[in-house]
Amino acid sequence: MHILVTNDDGPPSPHSSPYVHSLVRTLQDYGHTVSVCLPHTQRSWIGKAHMIGQTVKPLYYRPPPLSEPAAGLVHEDERNDSHGTTHTRPSSVPGTEEWILVDGTPASCVQIGLYHFFQDRGPVDLVVSGPNYGRNSTAVFALSSGTLGGALEAAVCKRRAVALSYAFFTRNHDTEIILKASRQSVRVIEALWKQWPEDGSVDLYSVNVPLVEGLEGGRVLWTGMLQNYWGEGSCFTEVDGSVDGEVEDEERIREAEKSPEKEGEEGGMLVKGGVHTHKHFKWSPRFTDVYKSVDEAGPGNDGWAVKEGHTSITPLKANFFQAATHLHGGELQL
Repeated sequence: MHILVTNDDGPPSPHSSPYVHSLVRTLQDYGHTVSVCLPHTQRSWIGKAHMIGQTVKPLYYRPPPLSEPAAGLVHEDERNDSHGTTHTRPSSVPGTEEWILVDGTPASCVQIGLYHFFQDRGPVDLVVSGPNYGRNSTAVFALSSGTLGGALEAAVCKRRAVALSYAFFTRNHDTEIILKASRQSVRVIEALWKQWPEDGSVDLYSVNVPLVEGLEGGRVLWTGMLQNYWGEGSCFTEVDGSVDGEVEDEERIREAEKSPEKEGEEGGMLVKGGVHTHKHFKWSPRFTDVYKSVDEAGPGNDGWAVKEGHTSITPLKANFFQAATHLHGGELQL
């Protein structure tokens, strides 16, 4: 197959995008032609957005050679191995492996990857968005996920798509487990491709692979997506002082998955007399709300499957679920 890979975590990095090069190499090892178009920086939690009015510009990333470890797997402060090089102009040497980085969103990467690069490799058969740095199980995560957003963009471009996410349970990202997750992911992707429904009932799949020992021997389960909600209170933390231009990276946000005590408290916006107090805010999602909803929902959904160490597969259509269908065709009486 010719597979277009995108993500919402950006180019290989031990701090925000540790998985993508391992997956690309594994897909290539299994005989697939792989083209890669990624955001040039972290673009998590952005959904299926496009940056209207912006001229999107490319950079050209060249991953390290096969003689070196996959880029992003090892923290830079532990080893000095290359994590690849980025260039402002494309290589003039035929056969150079080169990825496209654009200053846009995952959805924009799909559009640009499908229609503006890689035409010499033939039509794209499948778009894989991910592997995400963290799970994308349950509706609260999926509705904001740039990983899902990239796959949804591919689906509305009439391409088959898989949104792939890795759920981790420890900060120690063992390279062997990541390599096993890459192999597990490719086997799942190939199996989905072979049995993809021809009746149009599925546009994309959301796949969550747990980074646990023995994952290759674990179960691969069809699941529905758990409908859950944020609890009461804000997902933003008030901060003092100016933070203009500061960018929160995925590693710090995901750290809250294991450190709920770091979550901020909400404060009021008004003082006496209705005068606003000048404040700044940081996105600080409350992961504990998600874990609580999974525990309360019981077995069978995607969140439960990941919690139990299974790989979950959720078939999706590229639309919003239509509620209260018994009202369709009627008239609202005012």
